[in-house]
Amino acid sequence: MDQISQTNLSDVNNEECSLNKVSLETELSETLYNTMKDFVLSNPTWDQYKLINSALATFLIQNGCTDNTVSEIYLNQLFTPSKSF
Repeated sequence: MDQISQTNLSDVNNEECSLNKVSLETELSETLYNTMKDFVLSNPTWDQYKLINSALATFLIQNGCTDNTVSEIYLNQLFTPSKSF
């Protein structure tokens, strides 16, 4: 019975997580794209999604955003930086 409850809870958590995500499509300059690609390839703990989330959170915080969720994303990346820094 506990396994069934755990499975149902996992399903609910996955559904909630997918509801909190938005797909984004944008054009980047070739220089930004190549720099992002090189960074991600040389830092295995990062991926393109984490990099974009971190960059957007940093921009928003630096420009006056006070949303707690954005602050959490910003602080998480601030205190767990890439090893290349």
